Amino acid sequence: MTRTVWDSSVGKKTVMAVSGLIMLLYLVVHMLGNLKIFFGSGEFNHYAHWLRTLGEPFLHYEWALWIIRVVLVVAVVAHATAAYQLSRRDIRARPSKYVHKKPRSSYATRTMRWGGIILGLFIVWHILDLTTGTVHPGGFQSGHPYQNVIDTFSTWYGDVIYIVAMLALGLHIRHGFWSAAQTMGAGSRTRDRALKTIADVLALVLTVGFISVPVGVMTGLVS
Repeated sequence: MTRTVWDSSVGKKTVMAVSGLIMLLYLVVHMLGNLKIFFGSGEFNHYAHWLRTLGEPFLHYEWALWIIRVVLVVAVVAHATAAYQLSRRDIRARPSKYVHKKPRSSYATRTMRWGGIILGLFIVWHILDLTTGTVHPGGFQSGHPYQNVIDTFSTWYGDVIYIVAMLALGLHIRHGFWSAAQTMGAGSRTRDRALKTIADVLALVLTVGFISVPVGVMTGLVS
């Protein structure tokens, strides 16, 4: 039964919708946590430490954080796999490209695939930069996330990578949220406008929220 659902296009779209909504929920929480950097190093570092003690004493140190990471990895892999397989299926169904592009397709719709690739590469860089410290500039300091963030956004390439990725994220959310709503059966003629407005607002808020951090470092508001 599970195999049959996964093999169908509807099943793959449902997997994409559910995994996308899981990631969206995480992004909202993550953005709110990031904004704590504007309240100073003490507030931001305390928040980062709290994430590692979440669930204690029932859960051991960092267990909750690892549970969140595992759920996110599963969601990302499921989302990317379903997207790739749907893309290949679409290409096989249409071996030759359309002579004319759909006139009403949005920029976000036409760039979903490239946006997904950009975000996938960004996630790898982001982990290597601020989680493992492998590619971090200026010397990674475990337990000092405030300083690590400042180090990253004190470099021009750190700013460019992050801002480009967040712009791609905004476009991805703008189209993806509406598509997920359609897949989950929430869309209708009367609700489409409201859903598209929610998608636009979510994309704008998350994009501005995330980009405000490197901008804050660049302007000296965060130092």
